[in-house]
Amino acid sequence: MTTASTFASPSLLRALAKRWWLFTLRGVAGIAFGFLALLWPGVALLTLAIVWGAYALTDGVFALAAAMSGMRSGDTPRWWLVLTGLAGIAAGLLTFIWPGVTVQVLLLLIAAWALVTGVMEVAGAIALRKEIQGEIFLILAGLASIAFGIALLAWPVAGAISLVWLIAWVSIFAGATYVALSLRLKKLAG
Repeated sequence: MTTASTFASPSLLRALAKRWWLFTLRGVAGIAFGFLALLWPGVALLTLAIVWGAYALTDGVFALAAAMSGMRSGDTPRWWLVLTGLAGIAAGLLTFIWPGVTVQVLLLLIAAWALVTGVMEVAGAIALRKEIQGEIFLILAGLASIAFGIALLAWPVAGAISLVWLIAWVSIFAGATYVALSLRLKKLAG
C-alpha cells in the first residue's frame, strides 16, 4: 500500500536534510540554464538541445546521488529519486548523441501532447456537463491546448523560440523552488 508517509518518512527526511546542498546545486543549475536560455533565445536550437541535455544529465546525476546517499538505511524507498536520476541521465545522453533529432522530436511530442490533452479536456467537459457547472472553463482550456498544438505544428520555428522562453521560465521557477527547499532542509539538518 502506497501512502503519503512512504514518500515523507522521518529517515528519508533526515537523509535528504544531510544532503541539502544537492538540492541547492539542482536549483542553481536550473536557474543558470533558465537565464542562459532567456539571454540568447535566437541561438541555434541545437545549442539549446545540448544545454538542455547537460542540464538533464546534471539534474539526473544529482538526483541519483541524493537517492544513493541514504541507501544504507534501507528502510525508506528512494525508487522515485532513482527513476528521476536515471531518466535525466538517459535524456541527457540521448540529447548529446542526437541533438538535431532531440529538437524535432521534442517539438512534435509537445504538439502531440497539446492536441491530445486538448481533445481529452473538451471530451471530458462534454461528458461532465450534466454533473458540474462551469464546464466551459475546461472546454476553453482544451481549446487553448488544441490551438497551441496546431500553432506549434504550423510554425515550428516560432514555436521553438516560444518553447525556449517557456522552458527558461519553468527552469528558473523550479530552480528557485529547489534552492528554497534546500534552505529548509539545511535548517532541519542543523
